[in-house]
Formats: sequence, structure tokens, C-alpha cells
Amino acid sequence: MSDAKFIEVQGVEQTFKTAKGLFPALRDIDLNIAKGEFVALIGHSGCGKSTLLNLIAGLTTPTAGVLLCGNKEINGPGPERAVVFQNHSLLPWLTCEGNVYLAVERVFGAKESKARLKERTAAALDMVGLSHAAHKRPGEISGGMKQRVGIARALSMEPQVLLMDEPFGALDALTRAKLQDELLEIVARTRSTVVMVTHDVDEAVLLSDKIVMMTNGPAATIGEVLRVDIERPRKRVALAEDPRYLQARKAVIDFLYTRQGHVERVA
Repeated sequence: MSDAKFIEVQGVEQTFKTAKGLFPALRDIDLNIAKGEFVALIGHSGCGKSTLLNLIAGLTTPTAGVLLCGNKEINGPGPERAVVFQNHSLLPWLTCEGNVYLAVERVFGAKESKARLKERTAAALDMVGLSHAAHKRPGEISGGMKQRVGIARALSMEPQVLLMDEPFGALDALTRAKLQDELLEIVARTRSTVVMVTHDVDEAVLLSDKIVMMTNGPAATIGEVLRVDIERPRKRVALAEDPRYLQARKAVIDFLYTRQGHVERVA
């Protein structure tokens, strides 16, 4: 990880106007993310995890402070930052191939041939193991496969940063575990910088280099940052009894349940 400050969040605050007045969602957010680092944002519902992700994506503008990516201010969405949502957001009338091609064309269409765009599309689908489903529409595939298409679409743009908002939250446990393992392999190959919002403690520890724990909202901030010092590649079965894994898991649970006790259950 050569650049310790590839993504910089400096003094960021976010306040929303509501019918009841101003709502302070985030305050005093300072965070540095290195190039190639996998960072999980975790906390109870309403702590501003998705708000912070949207700010890094450039989908919203901070009330105060500044965000930088590669020393350039983030002032809107850009192809160097791709987003994968919990809802796959696929266009139902297009095939899997068509959904990915749409993103490829938007990013590379002005400078590459149609044949090359199709090659990029095929490569992205192959990366997530969906070449066989290229000509199926979203209504013809499972929830896990839909989420794979969403990941393929994001990866097809060759982003420097992959932003993921609870991408596996709506899936059953076995499908979620399989996609987590696949994501580990994909990130190892692409060396992408990843920021993921999650409610799942085990997911955060398994996938992350660094876990950013958010305090309860309103006016949420970063309560603690935990570095997960476990070498890669990681295998979930081997980690189950690894004392480093167990210690990291305990630290996150202690923060969420003891220091940020909340009526809602966090997985």
C-alpha cells in the first residue's frame, strides 16, 4: 500500500434539511485510506455509514470539510469510483451482458471500438463467474447472481476505488459467504481500494485491513479504527480459531454492544 492517503476525508460534516429542521448526520470525520486498502465501515443503524460512503462516491456534497481521492477533490461521481449497492439496481429489460456493457460504453465508448467494449464486458462477467448467464435477464437469475452482475458492472469500469453499500446484506448466509470469498479473490487480483458498509462483524473482520467503527447518530463520528493484522490470502475455515481473528471480532463487538449499546441487534 504505497499511498497512505489515497482517499482523504478531512473535517467532514453532513447536515440534512428535514421537515422538522436541520438533522446533523455526521460530524468531525477525519479518515485516511491507503491505495489498495480494504476498509469496512460498521456501526448501528442511523450512524451515517451510507452517508459517508455516498460522500466518498460524490453522490452528495458535505456541509463542511473536504474529501480527496488521489489528491483531487471529490466534487461529484467519477468512473474512478464505482458503487455497488445492496439493491443491485439492474435494468430488468437488459441482459446481464447488456447491464455491464452499458457501464463499459459510458466509460470507454468514446475511445474504444465496439469489439473492445464487448471484450471488456465479457472479461468482467468472467471475473465474477457469470459468462454462462450473459444472455439472461435479471428476472431469470438468483439474487446472488444479480449481485454478481452488479459487482461485474462496477469492476468493468476499472475503478481505482470500489464502494460497496451492504452488497450482501439481502442474501442468505451461504450465498453471502460464497460471494465474500469471491470478493476476496477479485480484490487480490484487481488490487482495488475498497470501502464497504456492513452490519456484519464477521464480514468486516474477514474482508478488511481496517475497520472504521462509527458512534451512534445523530451527529455520528468515528469512534475507533481497528487494524486487522491478518495476512492474506484469508480462508474463513482457518480463521475460525485464529486468535487474531477472535481478538479483532471481540474488539468490534465490545465497541458496538458495550460502548455503543443500542436496542437494535448487529449481526
